[in-house]
Amino acid sequence: MKELVEYLAQLLVNDFKEVEVKEVLGESTLVIELKVPQNEVGRVIGREGKTARAIRTILGAAGAKSNKKVILEIIPK
Repeated sequence: MKELVEYLAQLLVNDFKEVEVKEVLGESTLVIELKVPQNEVGRVIGREGKTARAIRTILGAAGAKSNKKVILEIIPK
């Protein structure tokens, strides 16, 4: 899932080299930390949070296959 988030984020931002993704695995949850530059956070979140919500929906569907809850955290650098 890390690769999926990294791919999607790189398509959204201007400087794709600045995107960092880290996975933190728990018993029943998977936390994905997406770090993007401060000036690119708006592009990843989208208008009214629609882009971030869409990414979270995709991750939720992918996590359902492995019976894990997936949480996406968007962190500015």
